[in-house]
Amino acid sequence: MAKTAFIGLGVMGYPMAGYLKTKGGHDVTVYNRTTAKAEKWAAEYGGDFATTPAAAAKDADFIFCCVGNDNDLRSVTIGDDGAFQAIKPGAIFVDNTTASANVARELHAVAGEKGFGFLDAPVSGGQAGAENGILTVMVGGDQATFDTAKPVIECYARMVGLMGDVGAGQLTKMMNQICIAGLVQGLSEAIHLGKAAGLDIAKVVDVISKGAAGSWQMENRHTTMDAGDYEHGFAIDWMRKDLAICLEEGNAQGVSLPVTALVDQFYAEIQRMGGSRWDTSALLARLEATGK
Repeated sequence: MAKTAFIGLGVMGYPMAGYLKTKGGHDVTVYNRTTAKAEKWAAEYGGDFATTPAAAAKDADFIFCCVGNDNDLRSVTIGDDGAFQAIKPGAIFVDNTTASANVARELHAVAGEKGFGFLDAPVSGGQAGAENGILTVMVGGDQATFDTAKPVIECYARMVGLMGDVGAGQLTKMMNQICIAGLVQGLSEAIHLGKAAGLDIAKVVDVISKGAAGSWQMENRHTTMDAGDYEHGFAIDWMRKDLAICLEEGNAQGVSLPVTALVDQFYAEIQRMGGSRWDTSALLARLEATGK
């Protein structure tokens, strides 16, 4: 059992912190910007809550974090009452936020100056993956820090991989999101064509999902997409945040990402349609609304 802290109790962080307690048996103290949610978590799981990130991180062996973006991450780490003000030497900070590789490297440098470890460790699997404790975790950092933290990370994951130095976890997550964007657009176009032609979408998918076209998105989203139900999983607002990170990194690397840029604009159209909180499979709704 380790003394742990978890900062950020959104739809992902809340169950992830729970698995540290229930599956790992760890001593967990949580922090959330809205204290009522931290109190609720503590009552549900039997852990403790703190009123600042620094208070949560004090004396912890492992500090986990899952917040919204680069600015949120800086606020809870190096900001006033941030966790980095209180982390003890030798502890390890594991950042599960999907953020830029640049902020990962920035925080790693500060952690090194203060004598504690840092891993960028964004996750994939969505809300369902977090709630079921089966996330995929893409980690950037040094081998020794990774080896120490991996057994604790595995409390909420089914796959934990070290991808390279600090920043590599975030770069891997960018690749993940780029793949998803293209896959969902392709699936949306296929379903759009099939419906227009009068095909039974369930029957079609039952066949083509067993071949080269098969994907997680096809298996898990075709039924809800066919029904026009877009209240599942990862919201478009969040995906656009992630794709902005991908496009910025692409520009920095001199790499063209034309499909990613196009799908990002399609998501912007859905936001203007009022679908900001629809899940990413709502690309089909745009096709059905615009016809193009």
